[in-house]
Formats: sequence, C-alpha cells, structure tokens
Amino acid sequence: MNDSSSKKFQKDLNGGLVGLVLLALLDQSAGDLYGYEIAKQLASANGGTSIFKEGTIYPVLRAMSAANLLTSRIVPSYSGPPRRYYRITDQGRGVLEEWTAIWSGTRNFVDRIIKTGTSP
Repeated sequence: MNDSSSKKFQKDLNGGLVGLVLLALLDQSAGDLYGYEIAKQLASANGGTSIFKEGTIYPVLRAMSAANLLTSRIVPSYSGPPRRYYRITDQGRGVLEEWTAIWSGTRNFVDRIIKTGTSP
C-alpha cells in the first residue's frame, strides 16, 4: 500500500473517532481542559505524537459544545489570548456511553475479520 492511501485511511478513521476520544478524555479529566491542553494529552497518550491534528480538534470541540455534549467557558490568559475551557455534560456522558458501545462492537467485528479472515 502506498503512503498516500495509508494517510487517507488514517484520516478517515480519525474523522470518525476524534469525537469519541475527546469525550472520553474530558470524561476522565478531573477539571476543565482547554484545546491546547487537550491536544498535548492526546499526544502524550500516543507516546508524544498525536494521531489527530490540532486543527481537527477545535472544530469538533465547538460542534460538540453546540450539541450540548460539552460546556465551555472563556478565561483570560496573562500569557496570550483567552483560553476556552471545556467540560463534558451529562448528555455528553450518555453519548459517550453509546459511542463506546458502538466502537467496541465495531472494533470486535473488525478484529474478528482481520484475525480469522471469516465473518463472525
């Protein structure tokens, strides 16, 4: 497989998973997180390199906030522009639970096909 098809496959996967990963990260956080902090935690979880581009994270955070899955607040920063902090809502936790079940079923299905070469 050539490099461009691998990059496209990774991009397609990321597009569907970024919302799930962001909800999970915010659910596990002890406090509110801002975008750059979220990006750094994602990179840290992958050995220092995030599979999600920072530019992908911000639009998803805004969309999830608009859908009431997250709340956000703006806090002035002394070292730069104001920061928008995000927190998961109860509705977001419900969606996270649903999406986690969907992801688990999908992952298990794909793993069975890849490992056995047959349908489940």
